[in-house]
Amino acid sequence: MIDYDYFINDSIKSVKPSGIRKFFDIAVEMDNVISLSIGEPDFQTPWHIREAGITSLERGKTWYTPNRGFIELRREICKYYKRRFNVEYEPDTQVLVTVGGSEAIDLGFRVLLNEGDEVLIPQPAFVCYEPLTEMAGGKPVIIETKAENRFRLTAEELENAITDRTKLLVLPYPNNPTGAIMEREDLEAVAEVCKKYNIFVLSDEIYAELTYGGFKHVSIAEIDGMQERTVVISGFSKAYAMTGWRLGYLLGPVPIVEQMTKLHQYGIMSSPTTAQYAAIEALRNGDNDVAKMCSDYDVRRRLIVGKLNEIGLTCFEPLGAFYTFPCIKSTGLSSDEFATRLVKEKRIAVVPGTAFGSCGEGFVRISYAQSLNNIKIALRRIEEFTEELKNEG
Repeated sequence: MIDYDYFINDSIKSVKPSGIRKFFDIAVEMDNVISLSIGEPDFQTPWHIREAGITSLERGKTWYTPNRGFIELRREICKYYKRRFNVEYEPDTQVLVTVGGSEAIDLGFRVLLNEGDEVLIPQPAFVCYEPLTEMAGGKPVIIETKAENRFRLTAEELENAITDRTKLLVLPYPNNPTGAIMEREDLEAVAEVCKKYNIFVLSDEIYAELTYGGFKHVSIAEIDGMQERTVVISGFSKAYAMTGWRLGYLLGPVPIVEQMTKLHQYGIMSSPTTAQYAAIEALRNGDNDVAKMCSDYDVRRRLIVGKLNEIGLTCFEPLGAFYTFPCIKSTGLSSDEFATRLVKEKRIAVVPGTAFGSCGEGFVRISYAQSLNNIKIALRRIEEFTEELKNEG
């Protein structure tokens, strides 16, 4: 009998599987489930973007691209950041096109961390930051953001978590799972702390285009003195409904991007060719598509937040991404119990808040990247479920 544990890397073995996928997998195996568990747009990639990819295939453009991505695409990315955030990047040296935003995040940790370096991670947050930190040899330090602060990271919370080993801050806004955003004054205060203690920032801005209520996303790279100490992560999955195209990108200081490119060269080589042609079209002509999808999400957002509060599952108003993060403590169930019983008894899949950190206990994540009709059905079933729980008591 082979002892496989002997051959497996210990840091990989210690990482827990994704809590999001657990409930997605349960839903897939059941009939007639409405899944509000996965952060994937229910829209198709707009036709003109798909057509650009199809045309590239028809013309036989199936070869490798440069390691950093097509220069044409990198130029469009830089133009986009200039017109949207007024931040200038050099397409030849400060942009790397990656296999989704996920690869970019992984590259960030692996390039920036040495063994034992501490990474500050505001939670609740997307599931990948903590395990990727550990796999890169770093030490995650969790900052628990609070519902009463609308799950924003405060400068005081940040400063209180800093030690002499602190090297990197993950800034995950607009936030998955809470839908929280950071406004300019919030970022300015955080930036002052980062500069004071010489902390680098990994800013995951994959939901930057999806903000509501008149709020426009502000990148921390816009704040004075922060562009040179920030790697910005973004991509095409969420805003352009291009999840399956697997295309993301990062922007940052030349010395950092050079090292990230080196890792990308050996581990990936280049991002998908067809997806890059589609992404060029998305950046050039996709603003109206993004605005239309964002408007539709906003209708769903207002419906779901209003109904959840009416039901008694208190929910602050999320101003970014496409998630709500209602408090379910009034039911007397844990997050995991609530999600498990809801999918089994009412065929509605949501994700326990604990999938995004222990401070998510008492909450669940509900995605409104679903049709309006399905959301209405789901809300009716959630209301039925909460009423039945009251009768149990």
